[in-house]
Amino acid sequence: MEQATPTGKPVQITVTDGYDLKCFKGDSPVTFIRAEFNQVVLGDSAKITVSPEGTAKYNFTSSFELNPEGGITLDDLAQKPVFLTVTEVLPKEKKQKDEKTLMLGQAVVDLLPLLEGESSFEMMVPLHPVPGSPLEPLQSGVKQCSLQVKISVVEPLLTAAQILGSNLLKATLEAAYSVPESFVPVGPVQNYMVGLQVPSVGEKDSPIFFKNGTLKLGGEREPVPRPKKWPIANIVAPGANNIPDAFIVGGPYEEEEGELNHPEDKEFRNQSECIKKRIIWDLESRRYLDPTAVVSFQKRIADCRLWPVEITRVPLITAPKGKAARFDKAEDENQLSFHGVAYVNMVPLLYPGVKRIRGAFRVYPYLDSVVYEKTKCLISLFRDTGHHLIQNNRIGGINSSLSKTVASKNLKEDKIQASSIKSQGSDTPLEMEPSLNHNPEGQQYVDAGTYIVLEIQLNKALVPKRMPEELARRVKEMIPPRPPLTRRTGGAQKAVSGYHMQIKNISRAILDEYYRMFGKQVARLGSDMDSQTLEEQKCQLNYELNCSGKYFAFKEQLKHAVVKIVREKYLKTTPFESQEELQTFISELYVFLVDQMHVALNQTMPDDVQDAASTIHTSSDQLRFFAFEAEVNENFDMAAVYYEERLVRDSQNLEHWLDYGAFCLLTEDNIKAQKCFRKALSLNQNHIHSLLLCGVMAVLMENYEQAEIFFEDATCLEPTNVVAWTLLGLYYEIQNNDIRMEMAFHEAFKQLHALVLQTQITKEKSTGAVEYAEEGGKVESSVGPCRITSGSTTAIKVEAPAEPGAPLSVLDGFVEDSSKLQSDCQEPVLPVQSQDLASSQKPSNLFVKETPVKREVSKYQDSSTFLHPTPYGVSQTPTTIFMETIRFLMKYVHRVLAHELLCPQGGPSCEYYLVLAQTHLLKKDFAKAEEYLQQAAQMDYLNPDVWGVKGHLYFLSGNHAEAKACYERTISFVVDASDMHFIFLRLGHIYLEEKQYEKAKRIYLQACKRSPSCLTWLGLGIACYRLEEITEAEDALSEANALNNCNAEVWAYLALVSLKAARQLEAEQAYKYTMKLKLKDEALLAEIHTLQETVGFGNPSF
Repeated sequence: MEQATPTGKPVQITVTDGYDLKCFKGDSPVTFIRAEFNQVVLGDSAKITVSPEGTAKYNFTSSFELNPEGGITLDDLAQKPVFLTVTEVLPKEKKQKDEKTLMLGQAVVDLLPLLEGESSFEMMVPLHPVPGSPLEPLQSGVKQCSLQVKISVVEPLLTAAQILGSNLLKATLEAAYSVPESFVPVGPVQNYMVGLQVPSVGEKDSPIFFKNGTLKLGGEREPVPRPKKWPIANIVAPGANNIPDAFIVGGPYEEEEGELNHPEDKEFRNQSECIKKRIIWDLESRRYLDPTAVVSFQKRIADCRLWPVEITRVPLITAPKGKAARFDKAEDENQLSFHGVAYVNMVPLLYPGVKRIRGAFRVYPYLDSVVYEKTKCLISLFRDTGHHLIQNNRIGGINSSLSKTVASKNLKEDKIQASSIKSQGSDTPLEMEPSLNHNPEGQQYVDAGTYIVLEIQLNKALVPKRMPEELARRVKEMIPPRPPLTRRTGGAQKAVSGYHMQIKNISRAILDEYYRMFGKQVARLGSDMDSQTLEEQKCQLNYELNCSGKYFAFKEQLKHAVVKIVREKYLKTTPFESQEELQTFISELYVFLVDQMHVALNQTMPDDVQDAASTIHTSSDQLRFFAFEAEVNENFDMAAVYYEERLVRDSQNLEHWLDYGAFCLLTEDNIKAQKCFRKALSLNQNHIHSLLLCGVMAVLMENYEQAEIFFEDATCLEPTNVVAWTLLGLYYEIQNNDIRMEMAFHEAFKQLHALVLQTQITKEKSTGAVEYAEEGGKVESSVGPCRITSGSTTAIKVEAPAEPGAPLSVLDGFVEDSSKLQSDCQEPVLPVQSQDLASSQKPSNLFVKETPVKREVSKYQDSSTFLHPTPYGVSQTPTTIFMETIRFLMKYVHRVLAHELLCPQGGPSCEYYLVLAQTHLLKKDFAKAEEYLQQAAQMDYLNPDVWGVKGHLYFLSGNHAEAKACYERTISFVVDASDMHFIFLRLGHIYLEEKQYEKAKRIYLQACKRSPSCLTWLGLGIACYRLEEITEAEDALSEANALNNCNAEVWAYLALVSLKAARQLEAEQAYKYTMKLKLKDEALLAEIHTLQETVGFGNPSF
């Protein structure tokens, strides 16, 4: 690519004015300005007299030329400022030949705007006083001396394309903490240096050196914010060392990208940064990256990931005066000491939108073989290319500007470099080079726990991130928002009618309460009741209504209707202007309300109360539960009826569409499921679950571009959502994009960490716990970030080929990934339905062993027993991002394949084996399921979910005797299993089969109390009928029939009850519906026919 700037492009620096100048001589002082750049004097201004007000008109222009062919380059503009030194010329004294000058101050002009495409800019730069200067030091609220400066070029230095493709890298070295004890401030003066290399022009590397670190003994924490400093020596004014508007601000350890950002490191970090010795630099160095260097930088990060940052200590040696001193070779070999290296993970810079990484990085001894293995770097920055730095120490040149990369020019350096490369290329260390593989001084860094705090910042993200506006626009293009419903307006008459309806409802409720309290007394006394008795009853009724809270409930029930009347009839929507106006309105409203109350009461007749038909109103949650129960019994037609009933009742409810979409996934109607999820998203395009489910469906339909948009939009709308980040990471893993996968998982772990910590804090606040630090540590350790390696992707790729006849859908792979990285959870056991997708950890040999089994196709119908989490499940705090995501996916995905687990929290847990057993149970592989259940029971014998799933295994395999034993053990535990509803149903069914009707009755009664449904009341009715408790049986069957009047078995037993009670009409009606609904139980149908023949009626066809 062409060089960014042509040869000989001048840059002009013009100083127009000086303000608020103060000099040593008060009467008409004379000053001039000297401009310097890159340690070259650009020129001096004319000598200008300062006015009494402190102003001076300099109008001084100087310039330098950019010359990439060995002169000043764009990189110099990035890292070096222009220095403007103001000097006072003192009046000549008698017999004085030369003028005396005294330096007043120094100003710094940053040239960065030229690299941002500007051709000229003006700024007011502060003038920093030199020691002893009469200038005022910089203080807030005090008028400061300053210079008006203008920087200009004839034309922009960079074209639009170059600005778009280039970048600016800023590296800030803050400090090295907990340095070795052998570092002492006494003795020979040492130069503490840190260095790293980055691409600069094209693919050529440019070194960044941080020199002259200051050794401190500690005792207090470094203040924040504190200014960043120029990495340039010979700055006369102390204040000019500080880079304008650049500060070190620090931040929480948890938000860093380094190595010491875990809760267990917090105490060590606090001690190191407060008490222990440290070396302070606070330097920021910049590098301009042209488009070619940017590409090279990205490629090297992707290839190497870790970046070596070297640290060393070099003694400052003053060269002898006179002739050049001669140093022998032995002395030269010993100059480089305490050679260490920190490995900085630069991968986060390849995350979309990330421009900055900052963290603490441990220092290790510099060993060539280790450095090459981790970073693929062959050359040491200090040892192999940095001998000029040591030479600078000797000749007093350590204060010179940063040196460029130079090739070794003496034989000794060539030998060192050659031997370094040779030793790294060989399998065994060479005997002649022990220093390359043994570093006792560097080992002291490890013993002391030394770490450096480093920040890498870019002007633009290497990988741009989609803007939230763009993602929202793309979502709207794919799924247009549903137009809002027509606004319903209610008039005055409607408001009054609503008030009448509330009065009627409240009056009926009060009458019911009266009959409950005095019904027997009224029946006994009849018309003989006197007024005193009525008054006493009235007082008792008022007392009861007030004590029970029903009076206030009635008042709240009536409030909304009164508000409607005020707004619609009286048109009062604004505050009253005076208290008198308010009282007048209240009086008028009271009269109107009382009149309308009498109108409503006169319309309410006693017969209305007596003849009102009793109906059972099922809520949306009940319909959802009935639909789930129908799915368990594979009665998909009935389940569809319940889901559609919910949609008819409220088609604007998002959850109704999401649940119906999940049901469509169960029946493998993916097109309809996608429509349902998109319908939900059209109702609210900011609904996170709808976005995520649309993304899951896009993966299933292999529309990966849309899936990425959905997932990214979810993370933008709710950046703290753990599930959104985890699904985005799983999507990137399917795409084999390891870097973005790590980015998403890292963010998910960070958000989960914050969530668990907040939960812990809230819990301790509510319980008054004081051991916060200890408990917090326990929580944090369970949420440690998962180490994601390239091996995980390799494992997936190896297993990609599937056996013939067993195709693996994209969604299978997507869901595999959600369980693949699940850690060894010590949390409470999930509901059985949720555990189908959850897993904890799995060793590699088991992973390989399971590969053929995983590729079998598992039909949705086989998984109907464990489809959705029961609504009665207890919410639990997640321990990993993958378990949290699995809980979300379990509502919508019903095929699970086990995967190896890579989170380093231990071996397989009880929950892992439990989930693995359920996976095989879904496939009807009972032998494998039993094997894994045995292992789960060995790890946690008292886990009720283990015994519950074991009971399901035996029940589905037909071994009802073993199933009964397992179910009985499950219900005997103090802690309930996650799916007690179906345990009760199946245990009751077994008791009915074994004719243990008393036990069946007791079990079904518990089920009716916990989660009443048609099946629980049916089981109770059957048990009561077999016990000859006909009245109780009829009541239970009536409840079952009210909840589901399309169950043939309920009608069959109602027919039997009616025949026993000798009610011919009811028996014939119940039998008619039994036949109409096609009862499949032939034995029960035969029993009905036998009883009909016995009593002589009940079958109209006789």
